[in-house]
Amino acid sequence: MEDKMKLRLTSAEMSMLWAQYMNDTASVCVLSHFSQKAEDEEAASIIQYALTGSKSNIAFLQELFMKENFPVPHGFKEEEDVQADSPRLFSDTYATIYLRNMSLLGMTAGSVSLGLVTRPDIVRFFKNVLKTSVGLQDLTRDLMLKEGTYIKLPYISTPDEGDCVDKQRFLSDFFGEKRPLTALEITMLFNNIQTNSIGKTLIIGFAQTAQDSEVKQYFLRGRKIAQKHIDIFSDILKKEDLPAPMTWDTAVSDTTEPVFSDKLMMFHVSAMIASGIGNYGASMSGSPRYDLGFRYASLIPEIALYAEDGANIMIKNSWLEEPPQSDPRERLIKGE
Repeated sequence: MEDKMKLRLTSAEMSMLWAQYMNDTASVCVLSHFSQKAEDEEAASIIQYALTGSKSNIAFLQELFMKENFPVPHGFKEEEDVQADSPRLFSDTYATIYLRNMSLLGMTAGSVSLGLVTRPDIVRFFKNVLKTSVGLQDLTRDLMLKEGTYIKLPYISTPDEGDCVDKQRFLSDFFGEKRPLTALEITMLFNNIQTNSIGKTLIIGFAQTAQDSEVKQYFLRGRKIAQKHIDIFSDILKKEDLPAPMTWDTAVSDTTEPVFSDKLMMFHVSAMIASGIGNYGASMSGSPRYDLGFRYASLIPEIALYAEDGANIMIKNSWLEEPPQSDPRERLIKGE
């Protein structure tokens, strides 16, 4: 029987492992700064939990890449991408909120990866990634509930009875009358406000400390886009007499000294944009009311263009690493 541990990596396994390595090396840089500046003991413990998990992932991936003769990505390194003596940039409260959001992304990525990989050692690895992400979610949720910083979604009345949709206006508002939001539509709007708020706060800190003027202007543009989207989604909730979540702008310190490299910050924002586009796509599928679907569809091109401009900045500065790609058959045939 063929040794399953000697099977070649599939394209899915290559892409998932490569992305995990890039994300974990970036995470170690951000979390090391959080860890060094943490003042709250419980927050510091959670940051250390996440940092240990990312470092363990990196060690496994480096060994795996070498065994497979797969080039180890450069990724990010503390000595290159973090100023060790830099001032504190974000509060412990924001670090906890940030980690909760990262745990959500980790659970999503881990679940997707488990559905695509097949080699036993890699399946075990992503099971552990998922387990660590779930653990991080539990830790951050518990601390935020204890501190009163966990923002719960709005409460709505329990339905009187189950029923089926019997009118077209459930989908449309052609006669100027919109039906109430469904529980799922409320959830999507609320979540998109929260993720934009978390991203906006991060971008404010990045804009304050960016060294390149073009990068700084890019972050300022991102702050405006995030605020615009927060306002749009909040207005929809408010028109339904539902509360919108608070923002976290005050969680950023007043330092302007460099903390992270521009390369690391650009990568981080690019990853957030990709996640945001995915969130909007999921929100469209979960929002049958036409006006909501159109609203999400109109916002996706704006952030997609923002993402493209960010990629161009990274390419210009040689900051964008190439992911694994298929063989360039046409060029090989032509002998190029």
